Amino acid sequence: MFGSTETNSSIFTSGIEGKMKKILHIILISCFSLTIISCAKKSSTSSSSTTSSGLYVVGDNGTILTSTDGTTWDYSSSYNTPSRLRSVIYANSTFMTVGYNADNLIDDIILSSSDGITWDNKRSGTGNLRGVAYGNNKFVVVGLSGHISTSSDGTSWDNRTSGTTNWLYGVNYINNQFVAVGDKGTILTSSDAISWDNRTIAGQSNYLYHVAYGNSKYVAVGANGWIVTSSDGISWDNASSGTNSFLSQIIYANGIFLLIGEGGITLNSTDGTTWNGPPYQDNSCTNVTSEDLYGLTYGNDKFVATGFSGTIITSTDGMCWDNKTTGTTKALNAVTYRE
Repeated sequence: MFGSTETNSSIFTSGIEGKMKKILHIILISCFSLTIISCAKKSSTSSSSTTSSGLYVVGDNGTILTSTDGTTWDYSSSYNTPSRLRSVIYANSTFMTVGYNADNLIDDIILSSSDGITWDNKRSGTGNLRGVAYGNNKFVVVGLSGHISTSSDGTSWDNRTSGTTNWLYGVNYINNQFVAVGDKGTILTSSDAISWDNRTIAGQSNYLYHVAYGNSKYVAVGANGWIVTSSDGISWDNASSGTNSFLSQIIYANGIFLLIGEGGITLNSTDGTTWNGPPYQDNSCTNVTSEDLYGLTYGNDKFVATGFSGTIITSTDGMCWDNKTTGTTKALNAVTYRE
């Protein structure tokens, strides 16, 4: 009996131990699986944080700043002390910024990045670049003496014939075509970035710095308060800005044209022809900086302008602006927004 009881008890105990081992085994496997999933989630979170949406600013001495909200700014990198970065975009899952060596004004700079943090040098060997755009599956850069280069991958570049030796200061892909602007009223257009048509405004000595499209109208801005508009990109008419200040940048966003320039000037328009500036209505909104402004973008329901001596200002409506602290005194020449 005892023998039988001991045997049964042993079997019972053995059965419990076996079940307990199985349960512990399952628990261990579950915990291990959860740990892996948790790590995967952390890895995914960490990866996405380096490629998050936000603002990216470039400037003199290779300065690159980033921000997720337009208020708090982080110093991303300084590529090269004499580097002057003049334009930046985010397109085709790539950040692209261009400029030149400020020491000799000849060596071109093209930097690309997948995350806006780590940048690779993609020099085209052309010299002094001022603008970059993306459209129709191509990156396009413009600059010194009418130079235009194109690339499908941002690495290998082909020179194109622009038909002009005038400097080109800006390029944009708008309304299904590229538009480049520059010295002496130079305006060039192209649907493929390979063949370019000359739309230059005759008899002009003023420069054009940038161009935008919205509300069925092209608008280009430049030196001495010069604004020109066009319905087709071919024939251009003068528009009055009401100022003699240099106008450096223009965008169309949130239902308005907005331009910036010399001495902190900001002007807005719904049609590109009639322009308004501060003070507005009840005089509550006035200029918040006297520094020259160079870069302009719109994202996350906010306009962001950048300029001389580390200036960054933001606005929700393009009329009332707030100054932001950047922690740098370098000129900030361009800004882009990644969604």
